[in-house]
Amino acid sequence: MYGQQAVGSMAGTEAGRRIFRIEVTGLRQSSATDRNAYPIRRSGSTFITVPYSKMNEEMRRLNRLGAKIVKIEPLVI
Repeated sequence: MYGQQAVGSMAGTEAGRRIFRIEVTGLRQSSATDRNAYPIRRSGSTFITVPYSKMNEEMRRLNRLGAKIVKIEPLVI
């Protein structure tokens, strides 16, 4: 996905260094997820790591896929 490190113009700022882990349930393989280069698990929780600058975009994407966000927690780097 986005990986463990923030990249881009915000990488040197405090917001660029903040990394969050999103725990989601309900991700299923569908026509929307078939375009991904990786399979989606059918059950259980999935953890997605994103930088703060991409969190809103990722939450919207998960919502479109029908996932339920269970928890969002900051990762200490």
